[in-house]
Amino acid sequence: MIQRFYIDTSVIGGVFDTEFEEHSIILFEKVKLGQIKVIYSEITEKEISKAHAEIRDFFDSLPSKSMEFVELTEEAVQLADNYIAANVIGKSSREDCLHIALATIAKVDILVSWNFKHIVNIYRIRGYNSVNIRLGYSTLEIRSPKDIVTNEN
Repeated sequence: MIQRFYIDTSVIGGVFDTEFEEHSIILFEKVKLGQIKVIYSEITEKEISKAHAEIRDFFDSLPSKSMEFVELTEEAVQLADNYIAANVIGKSSREDCLHIALATIAKVDILVSWNFKHIVNIYRIRGYNSVNIRLGYSTLEIRSPKDIVTNEN
């Protein structure tokens, strides 16, 4: 079964960052081999549109059969607002909340990010998931690319 990973913009940019490139590249090789389906949204597209050309070109080069677009819905906006209302994260990080909400609603296998301050942070993950449970959603698995590619069997 192909796993569905919501991949935020930091992972795409990680391909061109010496600190993150090794694990980001391995992850995207799996995408190119059809082992992982990338879930993304208009939030991802908006962030990529502001990125360097090499990042935009890399994203555009990913095989369409390994990509799945999820729409930003009112449900996702409300869920993101609930994360902020619960003080999981501040209002200035609303786009991060939207990524979390979209991944939750899309029932992805894992949300993958290099954003350790707002996303891949045990206290934030617990907060997001407490809101998800309270509102009847599933919990969301959140990991860095390093967690995924170095813990394989």
